[in-house]
Amino acid sequence: MENIKAAPYFTEDAIVFGILLLVLGLIFYTSGLKTKFWSSFYKYVPALLLCYLIPAILNSLGLISDNWEVVSENGEIEKQKSQLYYIASRYLLPASLVLLTLSIDLKAVANLGWKALLMFGTGTFGIVIGGPIAILIISVISPETLNGSGPDAVWRGLSTLAGSWIGGGANQAAMLEIFEYNQEKYGAMVLVDIVVANIWMAIILLGIGQRKKIDNWLKADNTAIEELKEKVSDYEKSVSRKSTLRDVMMLMAIAFTGVGLGHWLSKGISTGLRSNFEVFADKSSALASFSSEFFWLVSIATFFGIILSFSKLKRLEGVGASKYGSVFIYILVATIGMKMDLNSVLESPGLILLGLIWMSIHALLLIGVAKLIKAPYFFLAVGSQANVGGAASAPVVANAFHPSLTSVGVLLAVFGYAVGTYAAWACAILMQLVSQ
Repeated sequence: MENIKAAPYFTEDAIVFGILLLVLGLIFYTSGLKTKFWSSFYKYVPALLLCYLIPAILNSLGLISDNWEVVSENGEIEKQKSQLYYIASRYLLPASLVLLTLSIDLKAVANLGWKALLMFGTGTFGIVIGGPIAILIISVISPETLNGSGPDAVWRGLSTLAGSWIGGGANQAAMLEIFEYNQEKYGAMVLVDIVVANIWMAIILLGIGQRKKIDNWLKADNTAIEELKEKVSDYEKSVSRKSTLRDVMMLMAIAFTGVGLGHWLSKGISTGLRSNFEVFADKSSALASFSSEFFWLVSIATFFGIILSFSKLKRLEGVGASKYGSVFIYILVATIGMKMDLNSVLESPGLILLGLIWMSIHALLLIGVAKLIKAPYFFLAVGSQANVGGAASAPVVANAFHPSLTSVGVLLAVFGYAVGTYAAWACAILMQLVSQ
């Protein structure tokens, strides 16, 4: 009973949702103030970072939490979980993807060129080689961290991190099945995943506030990105008009029709693949991630929005389609933040350190290649998050640069799902070799 994770002060989702919206409201209110203090503050600290960090602080203070444990009447420990992140990621995220792709210009996105794909590939390669290098470094600094053999071998557990940081949850589960890590110790790996990935995302968001300085240092060519942003902005101005209740209801109808369609089709496709093809039903299969409902949900919602962008409904951008999409994205960010307990950084220090070294290699490689090919910080940030954060956070980071760029984050995240299991398997084999 000593290790039970205590319940937060506020456990009801309705109350926690109110707190999160209050936090978002205060951040956007203060970010709009023209006082010397707030202008200077938001010059260095992006509002998006605070939307993520403040819920994490509230979690660390024990006021809110994504999950906790209680002791039942018969003395057993029962896990309790907030449903806010699930709702935000399964309902609001696909709705935002529909609204944010409604005015997409596919030709302009294609004009972003090869650098976006190269930075994504660099991020993947950084995770693949980062794991074995981190193990070699930790074997010198803290060899006891790598204790364990057979199913308890640390490299087996780290394979699940590789799956998560290249693809997502489905790829992570595939690695757990393939390399048969002791599931009783799996919780420590989940902790490393959450802590390290969230610290890196915070750094990425902090960099967004300094992106002009970073781009100047990288000597980046932002021409294609600026052209895309300008095209979307010009189009929004050309169709802009005062919105009515009818317009807002149309937007919500379109967005959540896409959500409903996404859930319906994703469940059918996922079930059909697992039922009719053994290769998709086998969790240890490299193709198992393609039977993930979340993968198909995100893909279908994006595809639905893209199809509508060829219709007259595209003109609804003029009444704020992307703004409503961004609202949903910021709510998602807040729920991601409440999953992060800053106090947990002190737990499993050896594994956390290994994870930080691993992520640092990923980051340094991205920075080096970006400098070499003069890639914009946008490609670095989104290329990284398409790997590490997947479909839940890559659109968030892309949207922070401009709503018109959200689709780039989604498309790269889908690539992550596709290569995640294969790349994570290669990483695990390398980690096994250096662990012997």
